[in-house]
Amino acid sequence: MKNLVIAYQGVEGAYSHLSCQNVFPNAASIACETFQEAMHLVEQEEADLAMIPVENSTAGRVEEIYRLIPKMKLHIRSEHFEPVKHCLLALKGTKPEELKYVSSHPQALAQCHLNIGKLKLEALAKFDTAGSAKELIELQDKSHGAIASSLSAQLYDLDILDNDFGDHHGNTTRFLILSKENKIPEYNKDESYITSLVFKVRDIPSSLYKTLGGFATNGVNLIKLESYSIPGSMKATQFHIDIDGHTSEKKLQLALEELDFFAKDVKNLGVYRRHEYRDKMKSYNK
Repeated sequence: MKNLVIAYQGVEGAYSHLSCQNVFPNAASIACETFQEAMHLVEQEEADLAMIPVENSTAGRVEEIYRLIPKMKLHIRSEHFEPVKHCLLALKGTKPEELKYVSSHPQALAQCHLNIGKLKLEALAKFDTAGSAKELIELQDKSHGAIASSLSAQLYDLDILDNDFGDHHGNTTRFLILSKENKIPEYNKDESYITSLVFKVRDIPSSLYKTLGGFATNGVNLIKLESYSIPGSMKATQFHIDIDGHTSEKKLQLALEELDFFAKDVKNLGVYRRHEYRDKMKSYNK
């Protein structure tokens, strides 16, 4: 049996790479320049899976992904929640007081803004976190640091000056694990599931209200509703919904019948097990 291969966007040491290792420790990973390239490798069967981030608890949704998903020929196999723990990295032997600059992705810089200010560092925006770490090896300048993952420190032989450099704790990214095969898990009443769909609404009054009404009348919980304009059109709107349930459940089947009546271009992206992280957060927020 061949080894599992999983594609991700970024360079080695990126948080997506770290997620690949945490979920599939024995799989081979392929770094890609873009999300589209990572998905394409799976579509062409050059990779078995793609690890794609869709939202972050601090930065919000990854807009580009929601525009790519409706066009893809892939299906959601599962979801993964990865804690994002920003580390302040530097060349071996560097002391914190030697640093003058720190580089990283703009979102990582924003999430470490207060701590950057405390050290009076000048923030330099770069394309990604792991790339900033890799660049330190090329610069060989102890006045430069980077904000990236602990995996980046390991891969590029850097010192971790602070292993929890983010301003806020609990920063988490949700990933979708995509596969070419639409493998729906067998329904088990003791398990929890999510069904993800994309659709467009018909051009009639109260179309979205009518489209979603079937979920309310059948007692089906909607976890997420995302809307975005279709490229090239100022009129048409597409919606992405995550539904609490499995398509084998009668109440969800009835709700989807109503959805089909009022919506168009409905596409089932996948049915997959609900990640345990959701239940932990639900208990925490009570």
